[in-house]
Amino acid sequence: MSETSPHDAPADRVKWQSFWVCAGVACLTILDLSKVNVGLTSIEESLGGGATELQLIVAGYALAFGLALVPSGRLGDLRSRRNMFLIGLTSFMLASLLCAVAPTIEVLVIGRILQGVAAGIQMPQVLGLIQQLFQGQERGKAFGLFGATIGLSTAFGPTIGGLLIGIGGPENGWRLLFWMNIPLGLIAIWFAWRLLPKHQAHEGGTGNLDVPGIVLLGIATFSLMLPFVLTTGGPTDDPNRWYWLVGFVLAAAAFVWWERRYLRIGKSPVVHFGLLRLASYRNGILIATAYFAAIPAMFLIVTLFLQQGLGLEAVFAGMVSIPFALASAATSWIGGRLVNRHGRKIVVLGVALAGIGIAATLPISAYASEAWLPWLMAAVLTIAGAGGGFVISPNQTLTLQDVPVTQGGVAGSVAQVGQRVGTAIGVAVASSTFFATLYAGQGLNDSTEVYREAFGRGTTIIVALLVIALVLSLLDLRKRKTPTA
Repeated sequence: MSETSPHDAPADRVKWQSFWVCAGVACLTILDLSKVNVGLTSIEESLGGGATELQLIVAGYALAFGLALVPSGRLGDLRSRRNMFLIGLTSFMLASLLCAVAPTIEVLVIGRILQGVAAGIQMPQVLGLIQQLFQGQERGKAFGLFGATIGLSTAFGPTIGGLLIGIGGPENGWRLLFWMNIPLGLIAIWFAWRLLPKHQAHEGGTGNLDVPGIVLLGIATFSLMLPFVLTTGGPTDDPNRWYWLVGFVLAAAAFVWWERRYLRIGKSPVVHFGLLRLASYRNGILIATAYFAAIPAMFLIVTLFLQQGLGLEAVFAGMVSIPFALASAATSWIGGRLVNRHGRKIVVLGVALAGIGIAATLPISAYASEAWLPWLMAAVLTIAGAGGGFVISPNQTLTLQDVPVTQGGVAGSVAQVGQRVGTAIGVAVASSTFFATLYAGQGLNDSTEVYREAFGRGTTIIVALLVIALVLSLLDLRKRKTPTA
C-alpha cells in the first residue's frame, strides 16, 4: 500500500491517534534520559558504585541508544516500522523491569544499556511513522506537537524522578523510576497494535540489508562515544581510553569505502550519502548534534549542583526544570506552525535564547544566596526553555523536509545518532569538568563554594556548545539567503 495515496491514507482521526501513540512512546524513551539524573544520589546510596558506574548509567544509555538507531531504522524502512516499534517497546519494558529489580550496580548498568538498545530500536520508527502519516504543512504541525512532547518529557523528567524518589524513599525510591515504565509500556503496546499502520511504501529494488555497513557504522559509533562515556573527571580515568578514537577514524574510513562500493554494484547501502548532499538534512544534523550536546548536560549538572551542592531534596531539585518544560512545550507548538513560513530564522532565535538563558545561570550560581538561587535559576531557565522549543521541532522539520519518505526511518536514525553522540560527548565533557573541579577542591572548608565553581566551569562548556550551534544555524541561514547561479 502506498503511504502517499489519498485513497489508502488512514482516516484523519486514526492518523492523529497513531501520532499520539508514537509521541507517547518517544516521551517514555526520552524521560529515561533525564529522570534518572535525580536518582543518581539515591542509587549511589543504595547500591554503591563510583563516578564511573554513575556515568555509565547516564551515558551508557545514550551509547547503546546510538548504536541501535541506524540498523533499526533501516530494518523499519525495509520491513515494517510497526513491527520494529512493537519489538523495541516490548524490549524497553523488559529492560526497565531488570533495572527496577537490579540487586547490584553492575546489573543496573547492564539493564540501562539494554534499555538504550531498546530505545534505539523504537525511536527511528517514531520518526519514520510521522513522515509516513503526514505530508506538507501538516508534517510541520505534527513535528511541532512532537517537539512539544519531547521538550516536556526532557524537562519534566527530573521533576517526575524527584516525586517518585520522594514517594519511594531515598534508599529505594529510584526503583520506581523504572517500575513506572511497565504499566505505561503495556498500555502503549495495546494501542500500537490496534492503531499503527500495517502497510508502508518501500524503496524500489531488492531491499537488501547491508550487514557489513551496519557493523562498520556500529564500530565507528562505539569507538567515538566510548572514551567520552568513560570520562568522569576523576583521578582513576584511564588516559588510554582516547586510543579508541583511532578505531573510530579507521572504522569510519572503512564504512565510507564500503558504502560507496556497495552502491556501485547496484545494492542499497545502509546510509545513502546522497542524503548528506541535501543541505537541509546535513546542516540540521550538525545543529541538533551541538544542541543536544548542551541541553542534557545542563540538566545533569543543574541537578547535581542543587542536590549535592545545596542539599535540596530530589523533588525540589527536579522542580527547577518545570518552567523550562512549560516554555519549551509552548514554543515547540508555535515553532511547528511557523517553520514553513520563517524556516531557519526560528532555529537561530531559539539557539540564541537557549544560550542567553543558560549563560544567565553563571552569575546566579556564583553570587545568589542559597535561598534565592533555585528560584532565580528556574526563572532564567524559562528563557532557555522558550529557546529550546524553537530549536527542536522546527529543526526536526527542516532536517527531514527534503528526505524521501521511503528513507524516513534511516534518515531519522542518522540524525538521532548525531544527537546521541552529541549527548554522550556533552555530558562527558561538562560533567567531567564539574567533577574534576570537585576533586581539586576536596578538603576546602566551604564545600558550597567549590560546588558553585564546579557548576560555573561545567556551564561554561555548555554555553560554548550552544555558541557552536548558533554559528552553524547562522551559516545555514546565510547559505539559504545566498542566491545560486
